[in-house]
Formats: sequence, C-alpha cells, structure tokens
Amino acid sequence: MNFTTTFRGNLSLLSHCSSCCDIRFQPILASLHVTRPVRCRLGNFSSYKVSRFCRKKRELICRVTDTQTEPDSNNDKEKEVHDGQENQPATASDQEDDKSQPDSQLDSQPQVENQINGNDVADTKGGVQQDDGNGEVASGSPLPGVKPQQLDEYIRIPKETIDILKDQVFGFDTFFVTNQEPYEGGVLFKGNLRGQAAKTYEKISTRMKNKFGDQYKLFLLVNPEDDKPVAVVVPRKTLQPESTAVPEWFAAGAFGLVTVFTLLLRNVPALQSNLLSTFDNVNLLTNGLPGALVTALVIGVHELGHILAAKSTGVELGVPYFVPSWQIGSFGAITRIRNIVSKREDLLKVAAAGPLAGFSLGFVLFLVGFIFPPSDGIGIVVDASVFHESFLAGGFAKLLLGDVLKDGTPISVNPLVIWAWAGLLINAINSIPAGELDGGRIAFALWGRKASTRLTGVSIVLLGLSSLFSDVTFYWVVLVFFLQRGPIAPLSEEITDPDDKYIALGVLVLFLGLLVCLPYPFPFSDQAVSNF
Repeated sequence: MNFTTTFRGNLSLLSHCSSCCDIRFQPILASLHVTRPVRCRLGNFSSYKVSRFCRKKRELICRVTDTQTEPDSNNDKEKEVHDGQENQPATASDQEDDKSQPDSQLDSQPQVENQINGNDVADTKGGVQQDDGNGEVASGSPLPGVKPQQLDEYIRIPKETIDILKDQVFGFDTFFVTNQEPYEGGVLFKGNLRGQAAKTYEKISTRMKNKFGDQYKLFLLVNPEDDKPVAVVVPRKTLQPESTAVPEWFAAGAFGLVTVFTLLLRNVPALQSNLLSTFDNVNLLTNGLPGALVTALVIGVHELGHILAAKSTGVELGVPYFVPSWQIGSFGAITRIRNIVSKREDLLKVAAAGPLAGFSLGFVLFLVGFIFPPSDGIGIVVDASVFHESFLAGGFAKLLLGDVLKDGTPISVNPLVIWAWAGLLINAINSIPAGELDGGRIAFALWGRKASTRLTGVSIVLLGLSSLFSDVTFYWVVLVFFLQRGPIAPLSEEITDPDDKYIALGVLVLFLGLLVCLPYPFPFSDQAVSNF
C-alpha cells in the first residue's frame, strides 16, 4: 500500500493551510472524538496533558507531511514560528480558552474537517508538479492523441498556473470551481456551470488565452459519472496527433486499388464463383465496369458531402481509406478527423452530410432503374424474393411494379436498380449508430457520449447476431469492432445541443439506414397488398 496515497486525505491539509497550528490540527483532534458517542470537552483535561498530547501529534504529523510534499518558503517560516510557540509552556489564559470553548465548536469540527479535506485534497491533486503518479486519475474518455506512456515527457501544469486558472480564468460568472483532479497530463475541474455552455466556453477560452496564450487547451465536457459539466485543461503538447508508420497516402492508395478490383469483381457473376480464375480472365472484369462506376459514384458523392461540410465547419479530415468487400464491392471509406471538433453541431453536420448525399443520389438512381426499362430489353433476371432483403427496396419495388412482383416468380429489372441498391446499402451500413461510423458520430452529436456508447454496444450485439445469417454482416461487425469501435475523441464543448433542424437531419439519416437494413416482412402477393 502506498503510504502517501493512504494518508493523503488526512494530511493534505498540512501542506496548504496557512492558519495557526491550533486550527491546523483541529481535524485530527476532532476525528478522535467523533467516533465516541460521548461528548468530550478539552476543559476536562489538564493543560499539561493537552499541550503534551498536541506537541506529540504535531511532531509526528509534521514528519509525515515532510515526506509527502515540499513546503514552500512561507510554510517554512510558519513552522519556525510554531516551533517557537510549542517550546513555551501553556499559560493560564490558554487553559481558560480551552475551558471556555463551546460544545458547538467541538461538534462542528468534523464538518470543518470534511470541508477542508475536500478542498485541500483537490489542491494537492491539482498541483500536478507534486503528483508522484500514484494518485487516481479521473475517469472518462481519453483525450485525442494522448499516449499515457508519453505523459512523463511533457511539462505538467504547475500549481501556480492552476491557482491562476481557478481564481482568474474561471469565476462566478462562468464556471465556479469546487474540486479538481489530475486528468491525462492536465487538470479536471468540477464545479457549477453558470449560463449557457457555449458562451461560457468562449469567455473562459478568451481569458485563458489572454493569460497563457496558446499553451493550454480547454475542454468543456460532461462527467460520465454524474452527468454534470466539468472543465478540462491540458497542455497542447499532449494533443499532438499520433504518427503512423506507413504514410497515409500510400496505405490509402493500396486500399483504393483493392477496392477498385472488388467493385469490378462484384459485377461479374462468372468470376465470383472462382476467384482464382480472375487472373486468367482479366478481360472479363471490363464487363463489371458500368456497375462499378455507379456504385463508386454513390460512394464518391458520400465522401464529397463529408468534405464540403468539413470545410464549412473548420474540421480537418484525413485521407479516406476505402474498404474493399467481395460481397458488395466496398464497405465505404474510413476517414479520420485530424483536429479537435468545436461542438456537437459541427460534428453532426460533417457526419450527416455524407450519408445524406449518398442516400439522395442512390435513391434517385434506384427509382430511375425501375422507371426506365433495360437498354437490351432483358436486363438482369432476379427472383422477386430478393427484394425481401430491404424494407425500403421491397416497399418501393412493390409500389412501382405492383402485381408483377410475386414471390417465386423471376423478374427482369434494369441493372441500375441493383447497382444503386448496392450504393444505398453501403450508405446504410455506415449509418449504423456504432463507434466512429457516421451513424455513431450522429448519435453522439444528437444524444451525447453516454447514450452513443450504449447504442454502440447494442448495435454491435445486434450485428453479431445478424452475422449468423449473413456473411456481409459478419465481415462488417468484425471491421467495426476492431477498427471503428471508438471512443469518439472529445470535442471542445460537448454540452450544447445542436439546432433542431440539424437534429432532424441526423434522425433522418438513422431512419433511412434502418429502412435499408431491415428486411421487408410482407409477402409479395395480391392479397398481401389489399390487406396492407
């Protein structure tokens, strides 16, 4: 057991209290009497026993305190004065003062102990220079790009800076600090938020920049333990993005080439049964070029929506990594956010822009495929039961084809229907509310970190169950679990909810993704249509 950590709650008062020794040791004396149901007065003891008892306690506790923290110069002078006072014998006035001490004051000592310990323990933990690394770190999601094993290399926030933050940066008009804890190389401040979170963040950021420039970064988050606002201040050096062993453009290019191959392969059924025969019949891949172009167009518009929204909100996106899939051609792209997003509304705009653009184009192409007949008059012959795989596709197919669509009956459709459907499916699986997928970021922006974390767990469980019946779902849940599970990096200000119109767009994206992924449960027959 760590000695310093064990006694930190009882002894941290000694390193910060600037009052006299009699007040400094009242919590210890009080703690000796609180456990007894009988009220004790100091007047019941002789002055000699009281002074001797207090002197022994002072000597013992001062020695323990010296091993915990290094007192400053003011405390050294103060200790010398008290040492001189301890050598003086107790006077009659001291005895009278002890006897005249009211019972209420003795009874209030445990409360004083709790209040002072609560504040001074926070001060000891907040002074990061004095932290030996054995203290308990505040819980919560890690800050973006922070590697715990490298925190010792960075300059910790000194106690003098923490005092300036508490007294001059934070305040009654913004965020009243009641407690503080070490947090990932910085400091986590607990307290009461005053006013609107967005305006408060701007005020605190402006004051901190005027005092320290760009040396520190402020986060206004929600404590996952009690759902109350907390402020986190960390050195900007700890927020440097992680470097990769392989350059991004090289890895993204390699994934892109493989994705092009799988898009072509997916639209050539003759090669899907025997993948090795592809190398002997490379010319057959050109037959899949039209379908690959349509699906790639939907994916490209999806990514273009992200890029345009990111530029308008100041979000920096990394190079997109296209994920190949031999079942549907591609699973879309994984795009990292390289900087810290300002607020939840900005994250919602960026996350929802891609699926909205992809769904819009894919849905238009899907309808065009049903309206216009195939150019060769034959198209692609499929069984009608294939439209049971999607509620949206099956619903519109039944609405547009009517009695022609019957279970067990083959039907000829325009290839554009299948190609556009693949694009819709790619947008839908990226709209699942899980981890760092577009749907996961949308859920985070709509309902906050705790709700999105729970939705991620539920989504992964449901995907795992669905993978028992679909190989597409199996590969996707593996990809999400190992690469996109999260957590989402903290935003600068996570408390303010997005505007209602953006909330409506986010809910629309999640709803469309659900319609595409859910199966169509009704049979394709005349009786089912009349009953429906």
